Amino acid sequence: MAVQAPIGMRSRSQSQRRKRIVQTAAALALRGGVEAMQMRTVAERAGVALGTLYRYFPSKMELVVAVVTEELDLLERSIVRRPPSAETASGRTVDVLMRATRGLMREPELADALVRSLVMAEVKGELGKRVTDLLWSVATRALPVVEDEEQSEPDRESDEYVLVSSLASIWFFEVLEILKGQRDIEEARRRLEIAAEPLLAGF
Repeated sequence: MAVQAPIGMRSRSQSQRRKRIVQTAAALALRGGVEAMQMRTVAERAGVALGTLYRYFPSKMELVVAVVTEELDLLERSIVRRPPSAETASGRTVDVLMRATRGLMREPELADALVRSLVMAEVKGELGKRVTDLLWSVATRALPVVEDEEQSEPDRESDEYVLVSSLASIWFFEVLEILKGQRDIEEARRRLEIAAEPLLAGF
């Protein structure tokens, strides 16, 4: 009779497999954009069956979101290590948004696929909420002190959270305009600064 691995060991193995899939997809995207992220190719390079890949990521867009979410994880860790130094909430949030923008622009095809999916609501991702939560933490100085520390939960029904969410929506639009060639990064920064100042004046 086959002996099953303990649950903790299985979940760790699944987590490692998922991480390997996402890292493989990211590496393919860096070399050839979203087109290179063919599901069969990702499965082969990650050493998993195609059916296994689809169990983790039922669509290519969900895999795109996972890749960008990993970038967001890196951004969050970098912000904990090097928090924005501006005195105002608007200055701190714009600093973070520009770091995120520059990160996304390293792989514009991936960024384009992600932003369009959010605009068209093709995926039920947590990405928009995570960006807003991060901005709220920066605006209210509620960031973790060390990298793996628990972050305090925002009150998502509060007026302050709605204001931060509005700024996140403006940022998504500005990124889309950059991707369309209608805006350069410095112009996007200027527009975010103009929007952030009145929105976050009460923080």
